[in-house]
Amino acid sequence: MNGFDFFLAGARLTALGSGALWWAEQRLLCVSDLHLGKSERRARRGGAALPPYEGRDTLHRLGTLIAGLAPATVVCLGDSFDDAAAADALPGAERHTIRELSDGRRWIWIEGNHDPAPDGFGGERHAALRLGPLSFRHIAEPRATAEVSGHYHPKARLRSISRPAFLVDTDRLILPAFGTYTGGLRSSDPAFAPLMGPGALAILTGPRPVPVPMPR
Repeated sequence: MNGFDFFLAGARLTALGSGALWWAEQRLLCVSDLHLGKSERRARRGGAALPPYEGRDTLHRLGTLIAGLAPATVVCLGDSFDDAAAADALPGAERHTIRELSDGRRWIWIEGNHDPAPDGFGGERHAALRLGPLSFRHIAEPRATAEVSGHYHPKARLRSISRPAFLVDTDRLILPAFGTYTGGLRSSDPAFAPLMGPGALAILTGPRPVPVPMPR
């Protein structure tokens, strides 16, 4: 398993090269910002067309992780669907895949700003959730501690390479987007200034996750 281990609030976590988070002690897999149905929403709103297989690709990659790690709990950290209508329009095959992936394990949907109440997909729905020493929510709160969040789709550059990245400091972790065609926000963006401390790391995803001082 290609990953980089680090600690947050005493919990040993692994930033996986895929952009998912693994908490081995709890057998917990966490992914953020799947944005399932993105191509459907873009087409519905008259935007530039995307290949219509992004949902299948996202779920295939998630399924590969689940098959390899056999998590007891999966946390989807918000914006799992691109909007409520995209969730309603999700093809039957993708709905079936979600049911298969969630079967036999605890599956938690954290509400995001795109999908405040995804319904009809089983599992649990929470605005935020505390598990052990960690709090899981979609959007980081500036004064929070021991917090795991998503929303910003962070990415960072190492020399000429730009990749999705985890951002971590002593108080919080922000996950990259896991969904296909989700884009990203550079770690130097002012949005991160009130959130990440001066000693923060960016852990670049890819075949070999690389930690670097967070580019600002």
